[in-house]
Formats: sequence, structure tokens, C-alpha cells
Amino acid sequence: MSTKPTPANDQADEPTRRDFLYLTAAAFGVVGAGSVAWPLIDQMNPAADTLALSTTEVDLSPIEEGQAITVMWRGKPVFIRHRTAKEIEEAKADDSADLRDPQTDAERVKEGHEKWLVMVGICTHLGCVPLGQKDTDVKGEYDGWFCPCHGSHYDSSGRIRKGPAPTNLAVPEYTFLNETTIKIG
Repeated sequence: MSTKPTPANDQADEPTRRDFLYLTAAAFGVVGAGSVAWPLIDQMNPAADTLALSTTEVDLSPIEEGQAITVMWRGKPVFIRHRTAKEIEEAKADDSADLRDPQTDAERVKEGHEKWLVMVGICTHLGCVPLGQKDTDVKGEYDGWFCPCHGSHYDSSGRIRKGPAPTNLAVPEYTFLNETTIKIG
């Protein structure tokens, strides 16, 4: 008796032309599905105009001490105030006050740049824009910002002191690019 392998057993262990065709067809199918899916996935990325709004650079050099400006960032007003030494001292003195949303003045400004206060100018109660940016505006009982819609009073560091607002005016993410320029966002 001979123990020669049969030709069918030899072919089962080696790749055949049919195996190659299956693998090639599968690879083309994956590439084809990817080329169809990619535009659908890519269109979900933010548009260029939206990305442009994600950060805002502000030149602080024209802002005089005691002056405040409002800039737009992501469609929201941002209050930037060049604080006087008196305003800084008043804000630090209020650190020990009974605050609804406890935060020290140092937690609301960048170290080494205490004269600059940067906050999102939207009342945390119902989204109104508080008064207090102009010299002629009503600044509330704590000489900061006042939301006339429902009577929220903020101090000179933007902390809620009286009224229905639950939290302080938000401080956005920002960095100093140099001594006179900040980047918000």
C-alpha cells in the first residue's frame, strides 16, 4: 500500500486562485466603503468660519486704567476691565465676604496680571447682559455689574452678591500672549 497524498489534500493546504480572488474582492470592498463613508464623516467637522470664532485675540494696550471694553467671542460678550489699584484692593477685601459662589479674586484673574479682569458678560440667572461696562451704567450695590432684568448684583470681581443668579460671571479660558495681548479660547 502506498501512502502518497492525494492531490486534493495538497491543494487544501496551499492558497488557491479562489482564495486570492476572495481576499482581493474583500480589500476592494473595504476601500470602496471607506471612500463612500469618508465624505459623510468629514462633513461633520466644524466649518472654517466656526473654527475662526473659537479663539479671539485682544490688544489690551489702548485700554486705560479704570476702563472696560466688551469683545465678542463665540457669539458671547466678554467683559475686559483694566482695574485700578483701588478696585483690586476692594475685590481682595471682599474675598472674606459671605459669597454664594465662593471664589477669591486671585482665582478669577491670572497670576502676575491682576489688573486685568476677563469674564463672559452673561448673567448666570437667565442669560441677560449685565450693566456696568460704561461709566454711566448702574453698577449695583457692590460697584461691579448689575442685571436689571431680575436684580442680580455682582461685585468688582464679577462674583454674585445679591439676586437670583446662582453663580459668578464665568471666566473664560484665556492666556497672555505678551504683556498687551490676550488670546481668549
